[in-house]
Amino acid sequence: MHIEFRHLRTIKAIHETGGLARAADSLGITQSALSHQIKGIEDQAGVELFVRRSKPLKLSAAGHRLLAAADRILPEVAALEQEFSGLVQGSAGRMHIAIECHACFEWLLPVLEEFRKAWPDVDVDIRPGLAFDALPALRKEQVDLVVSSDPEDMPGVAFQPLFDYEPVFVAATNHPLASKPFIEARDFRDQTLITYPVEQSRLDVFSQLLTPAKVQPLAVRQVELTAVILLLVASGRGVAVLPDWVVRQASYGSDYVTRPLTENGLTRRLYAAVREDDAELPFVAHLVRRARKEAVKMQRG
Repeated sequence: MHIEFRHLRTIKAIHETGGLARAADSLGITQSALSHQIKGIEDQAGVELFVRRSKPLKLSAAGHRLLAAADRILPEVAALEQEFSGLVQGSAGRMHIAIECHACFEWLLPVLEEFRKAWPDVDVDIRPGLAFDALPALRKEQVDLVVSSDPEDMPGVAFQPLFDYEPVFVAATNHPLASKPFIEARDFRDQTLITYPVEQSRLDVFSQLLTPAKVQPLAVRQVELTAVILLLVASGRGVAVLPDWVVRQASYGSDYVTRPLTENGLTRRLYAAVREDDAELPFVAHLVRRARKEAVKMQRG
């Protein structure tokens, strides 16, 4: 037995209109074609779908079974068609984001709040990219966007620049190093460095300064929250290196100071890595634009 969607639509139309002529009009076909279609279904099933010579036309027991299937299946098909239409038009889809920048949660959340309202049909989720290899996951379509400061030459992946930032040294106001105009790698040798709970290779202070200089701090203390890092620094429990915009956003900065790393300072760039095939999707392009605008507001703050 071969049942098609049009057969389900036919049985539903006849039941709702109560006659072949009105059903044919609602379906946009001739009454003759509709009758032929019904006969074809009945021949396949070996049962009658309607009680003959009834006015209005009534469904048989078998017809009611087919109607129940139509009521169950057709709404699912309509929803699927709408979803596919949204994908084609770029108004629906999935945006699962991995973040390799620990401090970026505070910057990204306002972006996603606005994005959620603008694109309600896009499924949004955040996965900390520090717990897995985010960029390979992007290529495998396990995530859809990676926030990273380490672009790689990866076929099929586009790295779209978001904003530049400066990693800065942070110490208590009365710390001995606070009097220096800038901080060098050797200054960390007798310091407790407070960092996010991240591999050293993913921290700017190590990848851009300490590791090339073959310097290790006296101790490393890992802390999850930015606010707690700044609290410990202000209390003289150690020093830290944080993105300049993170420190500017803090509202309790009178107890600590910031200094550039090296005489000329260090500049890093944050990127949104996306699959090249997805880069022009309207909601992907919107998210990247919104992220850049939020970064400008954040850096001014």
